Amino acid sequence: MKTVIYASIILVAAVSSVFAQSAAEKTGVNSVMGVAPKTADFVLEAASSDMFEIESSRLALERADDHTKAFAQQMVTDHQKTSEELKGLISSGKIQATVPTAMSSSHQSMLDDLKKLQGDDFVKKYHADQQDVHEDAVDLFKRYGEEGENADLKAWAAKTRPALEHHLQMAKDLNK
Repeated sequence: MKTVIYASIILVAAVSSVFAQSAAEKTGVNSVMGVAPKTADFVLEAASSDMFEIESSRLALERADDHTKAFAQQMVTDHQKTSEELKGLISSGKIQATVPTAMSSSHQSMLDDLKKLQGDDFVKKYHADQQDVHEDAVDLFKRYGEEGENADLKAWAAKTRPALEHHLQMAKDLNK
């Protein structure tokens, strides 16, 4: 009887840890612990971040001051490039993952909030969001680039991270 109970506990723990990977990434537990995301989670987060960057920056091109528009144009250009690179890695078969067709609910919520704003309110929120999403992206790419499970994606994450770090510094400078 004890053996059955112990076996059941071990089975539940094993199944829970498999399902917890995505939850841990979504809740930030992996980030706090410095654990690399699973490949599928990395692809979802990276693609969603790119979608947010592109769409929020397109809004900034319509609504912001010239200094912010220059930053926004670079974000559109650079994040379209990383989106295409990620899609290329996946379509080549080197990575077994699916590129999402829509951004995550948290990114969508941020974008929806931006869409409601104009003028200085828009600019301040856009600047703050840019810093936040780039901090998250640098962390995501650092963790996957150092410990990721797919060699091709790991190399791409490591190669892409310096540009994201530069974007983060630019975003911090916008907030000064």
